[in-house]
Amino acid sequence: MIDKRLFQLPGIKSLFPMLAGLTVLQAFMILLQAKFLATALVISWQRQSLSHIIQPTIFFIMAFLMRHFLTWVKDAILDKYATQTTENIRADLLDKIYTTGPQMIAQTGSGNIVTNALDGMDEINNYFNLILSKFMNMMIIPWIILIYIFFKDVTSGIVLVLVFPIIILFMIILGYAARDKANSQYAEYIVLSNHFLDALRGLTTLKMLGLSKEYAHNIYTVSEQYRKKTLSTLRIAILSTFALDWFTTLSIAILAVFLGLALMKGDMPLYPAMVTLILAPEYFLPLRNFANDFHATLNGKNAFNATMEILALPTTKQKELLTDFTWRQDSTLQLSQINFQYEGQKQPNDLRNISIDIQGYQKIAIVGQSGAGKSTLLDIISGFLIPQSGEVILNGQKLPHLGQNNWQTQFTYLPQKPYLFSDTIANNIRFYSPTASNEAVIQAVQQAGLTEFIRSLPQGLETKVGQGGRGISGGQAQRIMLARSFLASERHVLLFDEPTAHLDIETEYALKQTMLPLFDDHLVIFATHRLHWLQQMDYILVMEHGQIVEQGPVEQLLQEQAGPFYELSAHMRGDQ
Repeated sequence: MIDKRLFQLPGIKSLFPMLAGLTVLQAFMILLQAKFLATALVISWQRQSLSHIIQPTIFFIMAFLMRHFLTWVKDAILDKYATQTTENIRADLLDKIYTTGPQMIAQTGSGNIVTNALDGMDEINNYFNLILSKFMNMMIIPWIILIYIFFKDVTSGIVLVLVFPIIILFMIILGYAARDKANSQYAEYIVLSNHFLDALRGLTTLKMLGLSKEYAHNIYTVSEQYRKKTLSTLRIAILSTFALDWFTTLSIAILAVFLGLALMKGDMPLYPAMVTLILAPEYFLPLRNFANDFHATLNGKNAFNATMEILALPTTKQKELLTDFTWRQDSTLQLSQINFQYEGQKQPNDLRNISIDIQGYQKIAIVGQSGAGKSTLLDIISGFLIPQSGEVILNGQKLPHLGQNNWQTQFTYLPQKPYLFSDTIANNIRFYSPTASNEAVIQAVQQAGLTEFIRSLPQGLETKVGQGGRGISGGQAQRIMLARSFLASERHVLLFDEPTAHLDIETEYALKQTMLPLFDDHLVIFATHRLHWLQQMDYILVMEHGQIVEQGPVEQLLQEQAGPFYELSAHMRGDQ
């Protein structure tokens, strides 16, 4: 029920003594509360004057208020700790996502990452609040009450001692069943999240291919499976709560029978019997509260476990380049026998035995059909993915991979679908150069061909765009990405992952005229399936099923009348 990693969290060791002290005080308030209430009831039973009842009644109210004040203080401390710790875990998770990036998403799935970063944090916060409070109450309060009852009546204490393990046994049996169901439910929830997020990201493509209804049925099937898992889990949770309530009620009833018989025989005074009967529900209350929140704590534990597993993933080790490293005309990059495989079964875009030599300000095209591994190779070059084997040599320096800070500060990246942040256009253009002046931004806007578009906006560069670029056309979004590159003039490597693939021919042609001046004095690595871009390239890498099947200068490959590039270009032109 309690994840051992919970005890390794910062500040938990100083929190426990504080919670334990407050819980002990709570237990004594419960005893005082029962003592004064029993005294008032006995006085009433003995028909004494009202003045005798006032004092124990006032003390009872004071103990009652003090008990709930201590509960409020404990909850406030727990809430502050849970909120701060959850925010720290969220920050660690986001930092992990930032440093590991596509490598992590390839292993865990984007839906899993989104679920843990959003809903998972709320579950973890709730888990900290519930488990620490309920656990502390269950470990301290019943035993203090039990010791007090033994002093009042040994028989009642023995009854409570004998009943408690039976309830714990049933709770463990049902708890294991609930845990297994909850684990299965959470796993199904992750599957649903991955399916749903993938469907949203690929909705345009699915509609274009006429597969949206078919995929909607797939989402329905996964959702239905998740619904069934949830109902199955709730059955176990409700059954466990019912069983626990039934056993505790039965135990209190058995105790009441013993106390009643003792009173009828005259073996016990009314006061200790009344105190014992009042404390019996309090004895079982921490256990009942723990069981009532069992399902909620399971959800939080699963979210905590999933998040900690992500945080435990190995972070790519940095091997820093020279601090003044800059890609220049005489710079070189060699990839030798690079292999990369995504988690799970082998996929067509897994890379196998990739070897390329890159020099200076080359213009390199990576061509191949969809799924050939073009984007994966770009992710390896950018350092977003870490190869399982192979050798990387940059300017004569051997590196385990290209996930190096100084290398990644040398390139700008234009993906198929540009991502704009929910901010002003000016700040989106400053993505690579946060401190750039307004004059530099305006110059980048002119170079990217955005001047007329910016003038048409009432707020100009201060116009806010929606998350992901909502409210901006695909062509204008790509121009904003180009403006980022023009502004980051100190970066001399351009990585393009089919940036015009989703644009119409007219928009692509206009964008191309804007992009070409950017190629000067830059290493350009351009993944594309549009043949007209090859006219601006020096070198071509032809990929099939994750391998480079042909490579060479553009003029050489264009003259070939057979081979992979010839067949690919014929296919792209639509030739039979």
